[in-house]
Amino acid sequence: MDDESSLGSDSEINGFTNDRHTDKYGFIGGAQQYSEESAQDVPPEVLRQREVKWLDMLSNWDKWMVKRHKKVRLRCQKGIPPSLRGRAWLYLSGGKVKREQNRGKFEELDSQAGDPKELDVIEKDLHRQFPFHEMFVSRGGHGQQDLFRVLKAYTLYRPEEGYCQAQAPIAAVLLMHMPAEDAFWGLVQICEKYLPGYYSAGLEAIQLDGEILYALTRRVSPLVYRHLEKHKMEPILYMTEWFMCAFSRTLPWASVLRVWDMFLCDGVKIIFRVGLVLLKCMLGTREKLKACQGQYETMELLRAIEPRYMQEGFLVREVLEVPVSERDVEREHHVQLKRWRKNRGELHCKSPPRMHGARAIMASEPPSRQDLRQNPTIIVESPLPPPQPTPQLKKGEKSKEEKSKKKGSMKKAPTVMEIPNPYPLELEQSLCYPGHDSLPQ
Repeated sequence: MDDESSLGSDSEINGFTNDRHTDKYGFIGGAQQYSEESAQDVPPEVLRQREVKWLDMLSNWDKWMVKRHKKVRLRCQKGIPPSLRGRAWLYLSGGKVKREQNRGKFEELDSQAGDPKELDVIEKDLHRQFPFHEMFVSRGGHGQQDLFRVLKAYTLYRPEEGYCQAQAPIAAVLLMHMPAEDAFWGLVQICEKYLPGYYSAGLEAIQLDGEILYALTRRVSPLVYRHLEKHKMEPILYMTEWFMCAFSRTLPWASVLRVWDMFLCDGVKIIFRVGLVLLKCMLGTREKLKACQGQYETMELLRAIEPRYMQEGFLVREVLEVPVSERDVEREHHVQLKRWRKNRGELHCKSPPRMHGARAIMASEPPSRQDLRQNPTIIVESPLPPPQPTPQLKKGEKSKEEKSKKKGSMKKAPTVMEIPNPYPLELEQSLCYPGHDSLPQ
């Protein structure tokens, strides 16, 4: 291979691109590959308008979160522009602040050896994460290497928790949108703020949330609740992968991204709402329940969700209409925790309190302006022109500079044309896009 050649994705290394098409998300096959039926495309001009708005928000993140949080939520519900999704997720989750406040920590963890037992389990799981995505298709490729680094770093960061298999798809989704260090801090925030206790030994937190989902089903869809109760369908049987992987292994990819946009903005209530929508769509009518005469048939139905119910536009609309708030989740959490303690005693794993979305996380860990400062991705330095040799002057001859000084005193200075900076600094941002809020959605 000559020095001029360039290898892009790991799928190119394995030769997949010769005979298989890579979709816009990086999938070369599998159930999550892009299709017109599962996704809704946004016109380019609308995307450009949304990018301008998101750039403004990210440059003044603290002000937007404090004063105009409803607008941030609305824009997350409409979908974050793909070009800014990774950066937006890092800001929403608080991973950006965490990274700035712990500079050098990831490099320190990355350089350590790690527990051989944990590393062995992680190694065995790498090839199972999105095997049809070009980033992870190659054994030992760049994607798998970064995934290993992120998961190993987490086991060193939280040795009492260690590694849980459901963390791998979470980390992989983050790596598709950001570098390894950012993905690590995003994983930390999801594990500690959004889904605390989910990945601890005993899985008590996920069992507790299963009971919360069961109780919410009774309120949102009584018919589904009665069917699940009749066939003694424990929530842990059908909702574990949904919740622990934040639906990243269940939905078409366009829907996964939209769910994550809302989840990282509004917290776990979005995960509950998605679960309730899928349960209601698959089991919410008497006709459908006729085909489910027992526990086995019900499980098979929930393992094969109909594509029309997972379609991006349909799913997002349904999720936004589910009448479940963070207050409802917290109230039910209190009820189920009290019942757990009565029947099973105290929880063995003491998890930190759950944060319901970006605003709560920001309030719990107030950032400084320096923490939120955006660093340029690409810095281009203009090379200085080479020095010109000084011409030899004859005796008594004056140089061009001396001659021009005399002439220059009689002439006016030329007018310099100002060229607008296409990459403005934070303070200039508002001047570059006057009236941006009036742009159409």
